[in-house]
Amino acid sequence: MNTHAIRLPADARRELTVEAVIALAARHSPGEITTAAIAREMGLTQGALFRHFPSKGALWEMTMDWVATRLLARVDAAVAAHTRALDALQAVFLTHADFVAAHPGVPRMLFSELQRVEDTAAKRVARSLLAAYGKRLRELIAGGQRRGELSPDIDAEAAAALFIGTIQGLVMQTLLSGKPKHIRTSAPGVFALYRRCIGSTP
Repeated sequence: MNTHAIRLPADARRELTVEAVIALAARHSPGEITTAAIAREMGLTQGALFRHFPSKGALWEMTMDWVATRLLARVDAAVAAHTRALDALQAVFLTHADFVAAHPGVPRMLFSELQRVEDTAAKRVARSLLAAYGKRLRELIAGGQRRGELSPDIDAEAAAALFIGTIQGLVMQTLLSGKPKHIRTSAPGVFALYRRCIGSTP
């Protein structure tokens, strides 16, 4: 048993549990991950696991919260580091790709939750993440248009949807290849095509 994990404070234990779920999701179908498997991954009993999570649903919800908080924080940092919209968009794209390469279980969890028929708390968090991500992109693109960096003819909503669809397609391809870390090398070339599609001005 992992005695170090047992001695950790409750918040740290919960975060370790979320990280264990994401690690398992990189190797197994998220829908097939059991609480017994999570407990084994951490070297704990199921009883110890449920002292911090009242249900598997609560654990899944916290996992989605973990993903949303960290991904959006990275997106915000990428945007803040650049003054030009296209440079910021590229930084966001590459940051997202790097996040997936570091945590390949994350997109598998997101896709799994969004495909659920029932409206779970975790699914609602996943939807909120996509909505917040899209809002940031639309604001970034609209800001670039106001400053004359991007053509005023661009539909900001369509450009944001294309951005998300492009990164999701790239993520899916690298997951199917079984080599998620390769997304880091593919992302720059793919973004270069997106950059041309949205029609920047000189």
